[in-house]
Amino acid sequence: MKKTSLLVAGALAAITFAMPASADTKDKKIALSNNYAGNSWRQSMLKSWDKVTKQAVADGIVAAADPFTTSENQVTEQAAQIQNLILQGYNAIVLNAASPDALNGVVKQACDAGIIVVSFDGIVTEPCAWRIAVDFKKMGAVQLDYLSEKMKDGGNLLEIRGLAGVFVDDEIHKGIEEGVGKHTQFKIVGSVHGDWAQEVAQKAVAGILPSLPEVKGVVTQGGDGYGAAQAFKAAGRPTPLIIMGNRQDELAWWKEQKDANGYETMSVSIAPGVSTLAFWVAQMILDGKEVPKDLVVPFLQINQADLEKSLETTEKGGVANVEYSKADAEKVVAGK
Repeated sequence: MKKTSLLVAGALAAITFAMPASADTKDKKIALSNNYAGNSWRQSMLKSWDKVTKQAVADGIVAAADPFTTSENQVTEQAAQIQNLILQGYNAIVLNAASPDALNGVVKQACDAGIIVVSFDGIVTEPCAWRIAVDFKKMGAVQLDYLSEKMKDGGNLLEIRGLAGVFVDDEIHKGIEEGVGKHTQFKIVGSVHGDWAQEVAQKAVAGILPSLPEVKGVVTQGGDGYGAAQAFKAAGRPTPLIIMGNRQDELAWWKEQKDANGYETMSVSIAPGVSTLAFWVAQMILDGKEVPKDLVVPFLQINQADLEKSLETTEKGGVANVEYSKADAEKVVAGK
């Protein structure tokens, strides 16, 4: 009996040592480096981060999850911010980047210092970092697919872009260009940058409208649909079919128009809660888990039939959203 017990104990010990080690993250510190907070999407993103990470800290999963936002959308300012985070001894940096490549040098510095870097939304191309992205190009292309169904004869389009120089803006724009190439009955007759903010978009659209012919549709990037509608109204021009971007004011305006005259459109954007997915991914990597360097998450699309339900669950001034639990993140990493 004694010999058998020793053999079992030895076998159990061998199994234990054969299992992969799992680091304890309760003493680890994670920072959020965010390049911009000047619109409702970014504000909702920060609120989601705060909600989920504060609970994670309270539960003893990590020691800290501190957010940092630069005052201007400048690469130099965010690079300096990341250098400060390196010096402050953070174990991981979750990054929404001002540029896909201009921050690669400082990201490599962080990696060389043993810091995990997980980029999301505005991702970076430095190979040592992880990336969590939506297929933004497809997000642009589906707008033209939708318009081609609703307007068989096509027509002139106004394009409202986001922040100039940012990865997200470039990719959605490429998708829209591809969509126009596919659906040749449409033509882009004007383009402005709305910075993903309603006020900026309204002013930009108001400035270009006098020079434009009849506009049948407006393709967008999010945070600009309501501003565009107000600009067309102020100019006394017919309201075109405007693609919305999941903001509460856009959804509310859409419902008003739907109830009044049957107005139809669709809405599409990335959920602000993707920041919480990035947090959990960083925590998992710190915990010794194997995570693919590139993860793709679906964008959030709202169709005519979903409008009322989506509006009910979107807080005033906010954005239609999905927040991630640790279990949700594990499913994304596993490709489920």
